[in-house]
Amino acid sequence: MYSAVMSSWAEALTAKYEWVNLGKDFAIEVARVEMLIPALLFCVLASGFVNPRANLAGNHGPMIPMIAGIALAGAHPLALAILIGVFGLLLSYLKGGSKLVNLTSQGVAGGLLVYLGFTGSMSQIGEVQKWANGLEGEMGYVGLIVLFATIVLYAVLAKLGKRWLAIPLCAVTGLVIALMCGAGFDLVFETQVGLPNLNPVYWWGSQEHGWMLGLPNLQQFIASLPFAILAVAMWSPDFLGHRIFQELNYPNKTDKVLMDVDDTMTVCSVRQMVGTAVGGGNITSSWGTYMIPAAIAKRPIPAGAIVLGVLVMTIAVLGFPMDVAVWPPVMRVALLVGVSLPLLEAGMQMIKDAKDSQSAGICVFAAMVTNPVLAWALTMALDNNGLIGDKERPKALSYIDRVIIPVSVLLICLAAMLAVGMLERQYGIPALL
Repeated sequence: MYSAVMSSWAEALTAKYEWVNLGKDFAIEVARVEMLIPALLFCVLASGFVNPRANLAGNHGPMIPMIAGIALAGAHPLALAILIGVFGLLLSYLKGGSKLVNLTSQGVAGGLLVYLGFTGSMSQIGEVQKWANGLEGEMGYVGLIVLFATIVLYAVLAKLGKRWLAIPLCAVTGLVIALMCGAGFDLVFETQVGLPNLNPVYWWGSQEHGWMLGLPNLQQFIASLPFAILAVAMWSPDFLGHRIFQELNYPNKTDKVLMDVDDTMTVCSVRQMVGTAVGGGNITSSWGTYMIPAAIAKRPIPAGAIVLGVLVMTIAVLGFPMDVAVWPPVMRVALLVGVSLPLLEAGMQMIKDAKDSQSAGICVFAAMVTNPVLAWALTMALDNNGLIGDKERPKALSYIDRVIIPVSVLLICLAAMLAVGMLERQYGIPALL
C-alpha cells in the first residue's frame, strides 16, 4: 500500500510539473522512509509504550485512489500533511471522534461495516481474477483454485475458532498454490537491500532532488485545504469500524484495553506531520489491517504494535520480502480474509432486529448511491432524529447531539466532496475548487 501511494504521487507530480521526474526508484525509497521512521516512532514507541490505547497509524485506504487527483489539483504533500495534522489534532482535542462514535447507532454502524466488507471482498476477488487472467498461457483457473482453497480454509478456521490464523495460513496457501500451478514466473524479486536517505532537507529542500518540489507556498496550501478536510472527515467512520470490531470480539470486562478514538486521532495527526516532514508521502488513518485481525485474536494493542513495527522496519531494509508481500495471490488473499470478510461478519452481527436492519439498509443504499462517508453522515442524521431506525432514540439525545452535530458533519462532508470533485465520476458534478 505504501508503494501504491508513492507511485501515485510520483506519476501525478511528474505529469503536473515539467521539472519533476519521479520514477519507480523514488517510490521505493519514499516507501522505505515511511516504513522506517514512522514505524519506530508511532508503532513501536507511541502505541507500544507511550499510549497503549492508541491504535497504530497506517494508510488512509479511501484516499489512495484520490492521490493522483490531489497532486494534479496543485496540492503539495507536505502542505497536505500539515493541514491534516492540524485538523486532526483539533478534532481530537475537542473529543469529536469519540462523540461521533457514540452518536452512531448499532444499525448505522452495522450497515457501514456490511457495505465496506462486501465491496472490499468483491474488489479483492476481482483483483485475484484480474491477475490470473493476465498470466501468460490462459491460466485464469489459478485464481479460482486460490479462492476456492481460501474459502475452505477460512471456513475450517472459523469452525475451530482460530480465525486469527486466517491471514498467515491463507496467504501462505495462496502463495503455495500459485507456485504449484506454475504461476511462479510472475513473481519477480527486484527490491534490493538498502536504506533510504533520511535527511528531510534532501526531500524538501530543493527542486533538484528528493520530491523536487521544495517547500510549499500559500497557493499549494490552499489547493490542499479541501482534501485535508475530507481526509479528516473520513476518519470517524474508519475509526468507528475498528473500535466496534474490538467490542464485538474482545471478552467481557476489557474496556480498559479498547482503542481510544481521540488518542488514536492524536497519534495519526502527529504521525501525518512527522512522517511527511522526514520525506514520506503517506496519508494516515487508523491501521485497520492490524486492528481487525488483532481483535479477532483477542490481543491488546501494545505487543502487536512492537512486533509489527520491528517487522516493518526489517522488511524495509531487506527489500525482497516486499516483492512477495505485494504478489496478488498473497496480498489480495490476506486483505480478503483479514479485513473484508471480518468486516462483513461484524456488520451482520450488529444488525439484531427490524429497527437495526432498517437503518443498516438505508446506510448500504446511500453508500451505493454516493460513498460510505456521505452515507454514514446522512443515515446518522436521519437515525438520530427518529426518521429511520429506533423511533425512541431522539428522546435520549439533546438537541445538539440530535441536530447540530449530525447535520454539521453531513454538510462538512458534502462540502469537502463537492470542493474536490469526488462526485464528478458518478454524477458529472465538477470540482468547485
